[in-house]
Amino acid sequence: MIQALALILLPLIVSYVLSIVYWNRKSGSSKINLPPGSFGWPFIGETLSLLGAALNGTPERFVRERIKKHRSPLVFKTSLLGDSIAVLCGPAGNKFLFGNENKLVALWWPSPVTKLFGRCLITIRGDEAKWMRKIMLSYLGPDAFASHYAATMDIVTRRHIQVHWRGKEEVNVYKTVKLFAFELACRLFLSLEEPNHIEKLGSLFYVFLKGVGALPLNFPGTRFYRSKKLAEAIRKELMVIIKERRVALKEGKASSSQDLLSHFLTSCDENGRFLTEMDIVNNILLLLFAGHDTSTISITLIIKSLGEYPDVYDKVLKEQLEISKGKATGEMLRWEDIQKMRYSWNVASEVMRITPPAGGSFREALVDFEYGGYTIPKGWKLYWSAVTTHRDDANFQDATHFDPSRFEGVGPTPFTYVPFGGGPRMCVGKEFARVEILVFLHNIVTNFKWDLLVPNEKIEYDPMATPIKGLPIRLHPHQA
Repeated sequence: MIQALALILLPLIVSYVLSIVYWNRKSGSSKINLPPGSFGWPFIGETLSLLGAALNGTPERFVRERIKKHRSPLVFKTSLLGDSIAVLCGPAGNKFLFGNENKLVALWWPSPVTKLFGRCLITIRGDEAKWMRKIMLSYLGPDAFASHYAATMDIVTRRHIQVHWRGKEEVNVYKTVKLFAFELACRLFLSLEEPNHIEKLGSLFYVFLKGVGALPLNFPGTRFYRSKKLAEAIRKELMVIIKERRVALKEGKASSSQDLLSHFLTSCDENGRFLTEMDIVNNILLLLFAGHDTSTISITLIIKSLGEYPDVYDKVLKEQLEISKGKATGEMLRWEDIQKMRYSWNVASEVMRITPPAGGSFREALVDFEYGGYTIPKGWKLYWSAVTTHRDDANFQDATHFDPSRFEGVGPTPFTYVPFGGGPRMCVGKEFARVEILVFLHNIVTNFKWDLLVPNEKIEYDPMATPIKGLPIRLHPHQA
């Protein structure tokens, strides 16, 4: 009996001792006044708790439970996959991190992301990152969209609805909108229009996405291994497109303003330096991911909310019909039309408040610094949670209640609404996403009403917010 008990307890005792040794080494001197919290198990840390809350659709639970347990509303420590993490909570934490970018902190992503995307905007820092961001914003910023991108988006959206929605009784929204978002990105970023070419690239891309948030286990059979292999296949496809475009630009068969690819190939810094072909490939891969995933999720969840709140749907429809009345038959949407969609954007904003596509993001401490009365050591990672901030009654009255009027007037208090991040690292695709969402919303509500086939469908974060059944709906076309 005693021997059996010893066999049971020995692994636990050894694990406990190793845990103390491991975290003492990671924490450094015991004299450092670290934030309260727990590092959990060696290497694994509290990763499983975070994943469990995310898959349950309540990633904010991970943060709230630890704020309560450690009685520290500003900051607590934890560990995720072997990294020491300081979680900065609420608007104050968001303000601190966004305001100290490239001073005390810098953008950081877990190893699966950096290994899959390589050298690109989200994995570099300093002046190079500023230059790369400037190049992207000159194509993706508001000034660029004020010209012709709204009309192009409208053309692609109408064609998508004609092929994938019209004549259908039922549609799986998430799967169908994925096709739209990827086709639109291929059109605007690469000028790809041939359906078979887009389908071939998309078949690689959709499987690649599954490994972005996976554990970095690089052996056959794992999601990460498959994603890494497919990332290389996508890069080869993109490299062929780049070389063909270089020839077209040289021969005058393509223009520098044709799309994002041409923009990348013809833009240089003040010293005449251009992006390398691999830099271009990696950044296009990043933008295909960012422009595809977040927009797909936002549009899907907006359709879900409009199905749940008929009165909100009616107000959106009324606004969009007013815009349609002012246009000739067949006339495409223009930038001026997008600016009139104020209520529709309030609805989209409220959807992204309650369920932001991404739960949060990471930074890395560049130096030792003090926050909330505690020391954050150099090299520690920092995490801020959009979901926790958005769903906190202290920031939004009756936070779980759907209310688009929150965004009327001056809108939410600064740093309480952060679906696109903030500061120097605010999402470069924010304006792209806004126009894409509103153009799709205009076309879908002026063509259809719908019923949700799975009421109260669960949303899980894996790693992005996704309806577990893909949001199947029954369509009801408007009568002509």
